[in-house]
Amino acid sequence: FCAMFSLSGNLTVMYMFFTTKSLQTPANILVVNLALSDFTLMFCMCPPLLVNCYNGTWVWGPTACQIYGTIGSGTGCTSIFLMCCTSHDRYNVIVKGIGGKPLTKNGAILQAFLCWATSAAWTLTPFIGWGRYTPEGNMAACGTDYLSTDFMNVSYLWAYTFWCFLFPLFYIIYCYWFLVAAVREHEKQMREQAKRMGIKSLRGDADAQKKSNDCKLARVAMVTVSLWFIAWTPYCIINIAGLTDRSIVSPLFSIWGSIFAKANTVYNPIVYAISHPKYKAALYKKMPWLQCTAEINDDSKSTTTSTSTEEPKA
Repeated sequence: FCAMFSLSGNLTVMYMFFTTKSLQTPANILVVNLALSDFTLMFCMCPPLLVNCYNGTWVWGPTACQIYGTIGSGTGCTSIFLMCCTSHDRYNVIVKGIGGKPLTKNGAILQAFLCWATSAAWTLTPFIGWGRYTPEGNMAACGTDYLSTDFMNVSYLWAYTFWCFLFPLFYIIYCYWFLVAAVREHEKQMREQAKRMGIKSLRGDADAQKKSNDCKLARVAMVTVSLWFIAWTPYCIINIAGLTDRSIVSPLFSIWGSIFAKANTVYNPIVYAISHPKYKAALYKKMPWLQCTAEINDDSKSTTTSTSTEEPKA
């Protein structure tokens, strides 16, 4: 069921952004690539996993194990690098404001390409001897070899953990720390100025709507990052535990990393469907059967209102 939700959900996200002109913004190019990364992970990794679980062991051979580990590691790295770019974009828009350089479509495409290329560089190095992929404790999936004490493998895991998990995570936290602080400070100044002038608000309707949309997009990105952190932290813990205290890494312990990581591909489409304002409107327009409640017809509502408020003629 997770695979069905993930594949259909991420496919829907890509379809909506490619067919809806209003969604084709530079920031959403990063979103489309994130959906592609999640779709690739589940599409390539779920079928072999099901077969292995049925047989109780890895049945595809050593080469397939290397490819399986590369795809899982590569899509995970791509996701967090894309989230770094998204966090930087929100930081640039909200914290720097007019002083920040706006993200262009070409810039977004370049950033997405660099995310994929950097992930490929990190996850293909085991093929040339730095690091290694091997069947995990439950023998149903393949991942980084966190039990080997070989120097090349240990050095790769520590470098990989820092540059592909800890550093991006700290950078994202940095961006959102100042983003939240900037929003709070701005709103405080606006309220104080309006109070001194004796008016309700200094912000016009258009400016208020733009600011509201920027903040909503920032919240969507923050939720997505939080879910990524929850999903991939078990893998990070398993890798570090394997390097520092292998006695606690049991087959049952190691399987949670695989489960949490794959479940993450289900969350993101749901987050965008619930929280992304333009995506939600476009989704309901193209797929109205997804709405939980029927919308009130505006014309009938206005007609009823005008009729009830109209004074009787003499």
